[in-house]
Amino acid sequence: MASPRVCVVRAPGTNCDVETAFAFETCGGQPERIHLFRLLEQPALLDGYQIVCVPGGFSYGDDIGAGVIFSRQLAGRLGEAMGRFLLADKLVLGICNGFQVLLKAGILPGGDGAWPPPADRVPETTLTWNDNGKYTALWVRMRVESAQCVFLRGITEIEMPVAHGEGRIVVSNPSIIDQWRKKGQIALCYRPHEGSAEQATNGDPNAVLPFPDNPNGSVANIAGLCDPSGRVFGLMPHPERFLHSTQHPQWTRRQLTGTGDGLKIFRNAVDYFG
Repeated sequence: MASPRVCVVRAPGTNCDVETAFAFETCGGQPERIHLFRLLEQPALLDGYQIVCVPGGFSYGDDIGAGVIFSRQLAGRLGEAMGRFLLADKLVLGICNGFQVLLKAGILPGGDGAWPPPADRVPETTLTWNDNGKYTALWVRMRVESAQCVFLRGITEIEMPVAHGEGRIVVSNPSIIDQWRKKGQIALCYRPHEGSAEQATNGDPNAVLPFPDNPNGSVANIAGLCDPSGRVFGLMPHPERFLHSTQHPQWTRRQLTGTGDGLKIFRNAVDYFG
């Protein structure tokens, strides 16, 4: 089969599209960096791609909230085209700001069959300010929780950097977390760094780890969610920033060689169409 075509959608303020496109190309995909305005003019362009990726950055300057304006355009003028894409056997990836976009558009957590979402929909979850109230950039360790997420196949643990101010997942009702867990939608969870003491959970899987193990205070330590099909995935960490071992701040101390953990996510996406 021909290499999958990847639409890396950039908007005003996006700043990770070049690295993200490079990651897909490195893994054998055929990425194109497409400006959102072009898609708004020709929504049917999406039909020609197998993967859509919304990369990181600060779309529209996060002026009224991270990813809010971008998300409204996905659910509005691009709603019909995105609906066709989501129903097909295709993949969607949102990284950092892209995760915020997918969540606030209603594409994630997904599974309710309502797309585009009704105007009066009350969201059950969102991404909001980090607990420390600051933009936070550091490296995090995570464990894979979902066996069905296409992007995480063959991975049990992964390490990548985060860089965000609004990465804390909150929910309207704690029971939602249990529903996600049953459906395999909790894809990635933060885990303790080496040498750090994990707080006592008393058997509670939703107990939140302290900073910096959980860099934002996200409920149940969630770093990424997928839809029930496993084909739509959003995460706060940046896989495109760890494609080579030398990008890790401790690569000499750990004697790391070869590729970085983040490349595995892009390779899984491309290999899905192999």
